[in-house]
Amino acid sequence: MKKFCLLIFTLHAASAIAQTGALQAVVNKKANELEKQVIAWRRDFHEHPELGNHEVRTADIIAKHLTSLGIEVKTGVAKTGVIGILKGGKPGPVVALRADMDGLPVTERVNLPFASKVRTMYNGNEFGVMAACGHDSHVAILMGVASVLSSMKNDLHGTVKFIFQPAEEGPPAGEQGGAELMIKEGALEHPKVDVIFGLHINSQTEVGKIGYRPGGTMAAVNDMQIIVKGRSAHGAYPWSSIDPIVTSAQIINNLQTIVSRNLNVTENGAVVTIGAINGGNRSNIIPEKVEMLGTIRALSDQDEKMLIENVKRIATKTAEANGAVAEVKIPYSNHYPVTYNNPELINKMLPTLQAVAGKENVLLRPAVTGAEDFSFFEQKVPGLFFFLGGMPKGQDPLKAPSHHTPDFYIDESGFTLGVKALCDLTIDYMGGK
Repeated sequence: MKKFCLLIFTLHAASAIAQTGALQAVVNKKANELEKQVIAWRRDFHEHPELGNHEVRTADIIAKHLTSLGIEVKTGVAKTGVIGILKGGKPGPVVALRADMDGLPVTERVNLPFASKVRTMYNGNEFGVMAACGHDSHVAILMGVASVLSSMKNDLHGTVKFIFQPAEEGPPAGEQGGAELMIKEGALEHPKVDVIFGLHINSQTEVGKIGYRPGGTMAAVNDMQIIVKGRSAHGAYPWSSIDPIVTSAQIINNLQTIVSRNLNVTENGAVVTIGAINGGNRSNIIPEKVEMLGTIRALSDQDEKMLIENVKRIATKTAEANGAVAEVKIPYSNHYPVTYNNPELINKMLPTLQAVAGKENVLLRPAVTGAEDFSFFEQKVPGLFFFLGGMPKGQDPLKAPSHHTPDFYIDESGFTLGVKALCDLTIDYMGGK
């Protein structure tokens, strides 16, 4: 009887493997056929970028596409987010796939026929708007995945939830948005998500390659505001002042000792950066106050706590030593936790990534101090977030324009690999469950 049960189990397993292989062959064929369409979607989104919580046009195109595929659609989630629910023909887990939609206040400098000409007001100043981090690619790829998986829904063992998320780069001042708000509004419920997969195009990783890392893969981030209050005086009589500009300069210099003298850099990286300093309006007036804005990034909860404590201590004590006062707000407007890839999920799904890209093209990469609000999803359910190559073959990664810059550029020939990878991860996870 024991041998008979073992035989039955083996036959079922072999049948499942064969079926999964057949589905992957269909994915491969359909993804190749969709390549031109995915690129066309991406170019349209690139030419018409929208800032966080304002992705109205983008969301409308996504919703209409999902509806045309027979996918159940929910709109207006977390302002402009779109959720599609595809119920497979057979019972199984709920797999979520996520793409972010928003652009950045960056004026594009790349000479492309579909370059963005969009202008907008941001924080009181006029800027161009550009998909300068590749979110246009993410949306187009996930729309392609929806096309492929919906065409084989009767063979899917479970449900696929497509999450198109606004405001990954942060919502406008005074607003909520992004992954955190999507979760609050039920993006991982009804039906309850078992696992989530996501990708990020990378302009400094060669096309055809995939990068991954188990555990902490992207940093936790806190923005910060430091206001230094002193006493104003005529610039000719500085002894009558408590100079907030000199005090701010000392604070900036002293903050550099936090990473260099408090962090074991052989174990983890971290960043304390002041990105803006504003104070005064004339050459001969010492102002009353100075405002500094910056970012803190860490790859562990422990390091994050240490950085915050030290920034507050150094800023307030340095100001106090000069007779000034420093007020520190951390976070000032946003906080993302560490993007943490579930190690067990990585071990389980790594063979899928290797099969779709070739083992030699799937690379273990170091952690990075960039941040991602995909981390909020991974706090709730096991997640796998990987990097998709978008750099032209043969280019020097050190010379490739980085994300968030006017010269950011993506080679579109890597999109089909992204479609295949997300489809195969979904099918294999469902088969494995």
